[in-house]
Amino acid sequence: CCPVKGVVHRVARDLHNTFSLSTGNIIGSGIFISPKGVLEHSGSVGLALIVWILGGCIAALGSLCYAELGVTIPKSGGDYSYVTEIFGGLVGFLLLWSAVLIMYPTTLAVIALTFSNYVLQPVFPDCVPPYMATRLLSTVCLLFLTWVNCSSVRLATRIQDVFTVGKLAALGLIIVVGLVQICKGNYEGLTPQVAFEFSTTPSVGQIALAFLQASFAFSGWNFLNYVTEEVVEPRRNLPRAIYISIPLVTFVYTLTNIAYFSAMSPEELLSSNAVAVTFGEKLLGMFSVIMPISVALSTFGGINGYLFTSSRLCFSGAREGHLPSLLAMIHFKNCTPIPALLCCCTATIVILCIGETHNLINYVSFINYLSYGVTIAGLLYYRWKKPKLYRPIKVNLLVPITYLMFWALLLGFSLYSEPVVCGVGLVIMLTGVPVYFLGVHWKAKPKCIYDFIESATYVAQRLCFVVFPQFDPIEISPIEEWPDKSSDTLSRKS
Repeated sequence: CCPVKGVVHRVARDLHNTFSLSTGNIIGSGIFISPKGVLEHSGSVGLALIVWILGGCIAALGSLCYAELGVTIPKSGGDYSYVTEIFGGLVGFLLLWSAVLIMYPTTLAVIALTFSNYVLQPVFPDCVPPYMATRLLSTVCLLFLTWVNCSSVRLATRIQDVFTVGKLAALGLIIVVGLVQICKGNYEGLTPQVAFEFSTTPSVGQIALAFLQASFAFSGWNFLNYVTEEVVEPRRNLPRAIYISIPLVTFVYTLTNIAYFSAMSPEELLSSNAVAVTFGEKLLGMFSVIMPISVALSTFGGINGYLFTSSRLCFSGAREGHLPSLLAMIHFKNCTPIPALLCCCTATIVILCIGETHNLINYVSFINYLSYGVTIAGLLYYRWKKPKLYRPIKVNLLVPITYLMFWALLLGFSLYSEPVVCGVGLVIMLTGVPVYFLGVHWKAKPKCIYDFIESATYVAQRLCFVVFPQFDPIEISPIEEWPDKSSDTLSRKS
């Protein structure tokens, strides 16, 4: 019995760690920022709640597709690794380029700014926290968590476990207080007659922007795919974590918004700079200080999760030769990707200095959805290109097709409604084309360039105490076309 109990305990622990990382990455600052944007673009409480539920359903469809890709192409790096394997170097590099320059630094900056705003809100109760104070606190938080991730993978995952519980407790408090309000009869704003009263009739483009706002809160559903090689038994734990985390997050988000609307009118929510703080001030009285502290804990865990996974993207890009080789090195003792972590931290600090929170969300969400669609289109192409490849998980074709139909409509109408915001993202992504041909494709560079790169890499190696990791057979051998075992079995029986 003892060995069996030990195996069961280990399986439960591995699934718990995977689930904590997945849930911790999804639940960050988004649920405390996006409700305002979703309501503003949807025009009514009822349509806003529908957007939240459908946003979770779309994330679930996407995560099922990523589960198939994650166990079929078992490499860390997520979208980038899959697209590089399926479409080749240029498309993979463009995805990597946009992620390193736009997606992850901007998302980290938004979460860090949310953290500092909520921490400083009790100190400045009657005004907006000073610009410099929020930037300095965000930078300190970012530097501390970068140090944690550089020091120990185990410490980083333990922090993730603790703060995942903390953020669920914060949302649980909002939900419980909201349900108490509903039980007291304060649900006038949620009745169908009132909930579907439109302040302004939204256009299709505005509804698309509402989905982009909601998608920011759900961003992170694919982040387990960035650390596939560090997940214990990914073929089992990856899909299980997805099946548990996405429905749970959708349920929590929907109940959280219902709680908001039970206490605040749409006008109050739209005029609030910190929705959770306004909610706490209305219902918690002298205990309202709990709310900004709880949100700060939630966003702190979100920053840690994003750092943990986005640094692995730089690591994977360097391993493929698309980024400087230094970023593929790990600490000789702690086995942490220190150069990649420092790169992510530096890029985020730059974004902190030049961006505002609400102006960045549509921008990031558009690029995120663009990447998701290209990756899931790659799943269909890979099915056609390598039909005999063994796939431990194989989703129904309706799943990626449904996702891509929604994806095309969402991006088309978003580009129509916000041509400047979405157009800038596309331009930045396309600037990667000359960078790819000059930096990656062009092999016959002058010797002086190679000498400079070699010297700089050597100095950075000595400073960070990093070396190249041992090669894993998965990394150096191509993915073989194994026959589909289920089809072989059926053919034998027949």
